[in-house]
Amino acid sequence: MRSETFEEFAIPAFAGTTPEATGAKPRRLLVVTLFAVLLAACSGKEDGPAQKVEASKEQIARGLAVAQAGDCAACHTAEGGAPFAGGVPLATPFGTIHGTNITPDPDTGIGRWSADEFHRALTEGKARDGRHLYPAMPYTSYGGIAREDSDALYAYLMTRTPVRQANRANDLGFPYNLRFGLAFWNWMYLGREAKPASSGNSAQWQRGRYLVDVLGHCGECHTPRGGMGQLDHERPLAGAALGRIAAPDITPQGLAARGWSSDALIGFLRTGIAEPGSAYGEMFPVIHLSTQHMPDADLAAMTSYLLGEPAAAAQPVRAVAADPAALEPGRGHYLALCAGCHGREGEGKPHVAVAMAGNSTLRNVDARNLIVSVLDGLPAQDFPGIERMQDMPGFSDQLDDGSVAQLANYVRATWGGQPADVDAAAVKALRVQ
Repeated sequence: MRSETFEEFAIPAFAGTTPEATGAKPRRLLVVTLFAVLLAACSGKEDGPAQKVEASKEQIARGLAVAQAGDCAACHTAEGGAPFAGGVPLATPFGTIHGTNITPDPDTGIGRWSADEFHRALTEGKARDGRHLYPAMPYTSYGGIAREDSDALYAYLMTRTPVRQANRANDLGFPYNLRFGLAFWNWMYLGREAKPASSGNSAQWQRGRYLVDVLGHCGECHTPRGGMGQLDHERPLAGAALGRIAAPDITPQGLAARGWSSDALIGFLRTGIAEPGSAYGEMFPVIHLSTQHMPDADLAAMTSYLLGEPAAAAQPVRAVAADPAALEPGRGHYLALCAGCHGREGEGKPHVAVAMAGNSTLRNVDARNLIVSVLDGLPAQDFPGIERMQDMPGFSDQLDDGSVAQLANYVRATWGGQPADVDAAAVKALRVQ
């Protein structure tokens, strides 16, 4: 989708700024592509003068809004590091890649980049010196960015504090460390237009499409990929496996099947918690760094696009046929290990643990996120506002593969409306060896 398609729905200029959310843990975005993950070595040429940028307060405020909608801090602000100075390590199936310095430092950042060069990097995946960027710097999605938003983002970044911090070298195995192959990959796949994930035509729906498909680049995780690592534009937002975890189906049908209504989805994007469940794993920092800072109108627009027009109706949990005797071992594990926090009847406890009854993760056809949560546990979660969930211990050392499968089957069949079809082999495949 090219930029002119979304020009009308770009971030509007507004007075004032929103506090920058760079203190939260950056998101570890695991995008499984053929050529690995994240923007690599984008410090550009060392020749030429540093750029002098004059921008109005309104343009800088707009750039901040674009940076937050695009979740730039997630991959470019290391934990405990300076904002946008890079250094975020990502372990991928192809090796480790590090987020780059996008502060206006002229030697280690983007201080010598022009607005045109910055726009080319966002939309064509080319650095200032012409090198190809790895496609998980999501230029495959940012290709639709409005030039006004690109320039505002550039102005915002160029008015940040310069940080002299060299980019860390990537550790990619052969052949993923060879950039020239990206020219062919881009020729094959760059610029292809994805069909919309939902139906609609209102200004709000169009704005939501721009926020979800372009700035938010949600499809980079939630859209399945083909054999060459390209996004499957025929199945936008239909869910994708990202190693041990899965980015769930967030099409209107997928969301409705797991109980998401418009109000619940807006609340989730604003606070990270809603009746169908809470943000955790890769989605947890998205709330902190991005969506909690977005205007209410934009969250409503995203919801309009995600659920379609008219919005798909949230579906109740369906009853499933299950042998009570077969579920009894899982029930025993639940009462012994889980009920103290999640409640005997799966009702949950405020400020402690979310409810299991109707929980979106339990209602997911793919059980891997549930299995990994049981094995690994979850850290304590401080949500925007006053809500907080305690940490959940992992049970990989207490439960063998068969026992984890029994527990997963019990909660899925009892409260998730899913069949009790998880087996020990599925757990073994996800257990960290």
